[in-house]
Amino acid sequence: MKRDIEQELLDGFEAIKAGAGIPAIIINPDLETNPGGLYLRGIRYREDLTQDQLAAQTGIHRRHLSEMENGKRPIGKENAKKLAKVLNADYRLFL
Repeated sequence: MKRDIEQELLDGFEAIKAGAGIPAIIINPDLETNPGGLYLRGIRYREDLTQDQLAAQTGIHRRHLSEMENGKRPIGKENAKKLAKVLNADYRLFL
């Protein structure tokens, strides 16, 4: 199904006027295509870790972490479990 971006924006503005806030998908369309990567980046920031620090603690190359965060590489179950252990999160968030 093709997205109607203009209608989504109008709906978002109407939601703001009604006091409902801005739908997250309007602010960050990557939520639809790369939720695991966005969770990875957000939780890494929450834990105040750089990609280099996270790489050292998980054994996952920094370049691979960057690609995962940007949706260019799948995270996979094994890496999700490594990340979850270090980031104090449920591994299923990254899948």
